[in-house]
Amino acid sequence: MKYLHWDQKIIADSSHHSVTEMYGHGYVFTRLGKGVMQQTRSVRIDLSRFKPSSENRRILRKGESISIEHSAIPYADYTWEIGKIAKDFYGKKFGGAFSANKIKELLTSDQNFNALLSFKEDGIAKGYAICYETQNMLHYSYPFYELEASPKDMGLIMMTKVLDESKERGLSYVYLGSLQRPTDTYKLQFEGLEWFDGERWVDDIEKVKVILSN
Repeated sequence: MKYLHWDQKIIADSSHHSVTEMYGHGYVFTRLGKGVMQQTRSVRIDLSRFKPSSENRRILRKGESISIEHSAIPYADYTWEIGKIAKDFYGKKFGGAFSANKIKELLTSDQNFNALLSFKEDGIAKGYAICYETQNMLHYSYPFYELEASPKDMGLIMMTKVLDESKERGLSYVYLGSLQRPTDTYKLQFEGLEWFDGERWVDDIEKVKVILSN
């Protein structure tokens, strides 16, 4: 499926300040190449307004045994097993959106994303997310996990734990990608949600539900 975007730019200034400004205008980093950003119907959580709902707390309880480890990209401990987990995940979930070689490239070279989150249970990594992060924001992007060996609701556990941890760390925003498919409505469950309508950030959830349903 083609990724929804209204504009594309290649930035030369990759300082955290410059990139954060671009995210503030609805642009997100992509895997298309160094500095390539696309303006999309970006969705973010304003962590100053985020408070876990009863459903969020239920998910957090299910993931109590899972911890998050942050590592820098390029990732020195890359193994072929990580690429296989990603390839199998995206193959089964989205019909093959990623090759193992592309995952290896994203994790072992100096591209746009600078952080790998590992989600561990009993010291064993069950899932990962390729991210861009600064002292003030995090773009939670390209999550994947072992479909057979992970707890039920692992995807939602990972996302909710990232929001909860990011608030504790004092970040301002977590970006959750874009809203473009009907299945993206699961992102709408978090307090503090805003989405970029092409011109500005709005918090009208009912309006975007209608957009996603068409």
